Amino acid sequence: MDYDKLLSLAADLGYGLLESGAEIYRVEESIQRLLWAYGVQEAHPFVIPNCIIVSMVTPEGRSMTQVRRMPSHGTDIDLLECFNDLCRHLCVEKPDLDEARVRLEAARKACRSYSLPAILASYFMGTAAFALFFKGSLRDGLCAGICGVIIGLVVSALGRLNTNMFLKTLTGSALGSFAALFMTWAGLGEHSDCIIIGAFMSLVPGILFTNSFRDVMAGDMVAGLSRLADALLTAVALALGTAFSLGLTRLIWGV
Repeated sequence: MDYDKLLSLAADLGYGLLESGAEIYRVEESIQRLLWAYGVQEAHPFVIPNCIIVSMVTPEGRSMTQVRRMPSHGTDIDLLECFNDLCRHLCVEKPDLDEARVRLEAARKACRSYSLPAILASYFMGTAAFALFFKGSLRDGLCAGICGVIIGLVVSALGRLNTNMFLKTLTGSALGSFAALFMTWAGLGEHSDCIIIGAFMSLVPGILFTNSFRDVMAGDMVAGLSRLADALLTAVALALGTAFSLGLTRLIWGV
């Protein structure tokens, strides 16, 4: 058994799970079960939202550790399901490590990717639907969809520059709320509050906030508090961007 390959395989599998938005306990349990399946009884993975540490002791008594740094990432349920299913098959079938590596790379390449027009269309439909949900008119829904497209363009452009989520949210909320106020002032929209709330639902860190409490309840305090702080900072960025736009529109139009 090449334990260097095994450790690298386990760390990469955990990296893929965490990158796709898996819960902390799921990542740790998947790494541990994979190492157990290949005969390593002393496996000690430690995972937080931006780092994976995998330590193990081989049957010969050799201690080994690998560390993976996790950059900022989102949530991809399709990719998460692929990696989770792969882990289950590897634990049951126990293929050769080279074959397991091929399966891991194939699972990563099989993940679906979407073009920018498709992403912007989802922003439009999602934000428009939320504006209607919050009792906005059809015109408000259309305006919210346009604001959603603007936010999607901002997030996509800043993502290519590898900027952090705080700056993405701050810039997106500022431009989105400014567009909503402008369209209301121009007579295209009727209720600026419904438009802004609908558009901002694409930036609200709902999954992040929920997972933070899930991690805390599972006993992963460091990961839970880290994600909670991230969610709160995102909410602060939303508030600051909106406040900037409100102040700017009052200065320009006096409303």
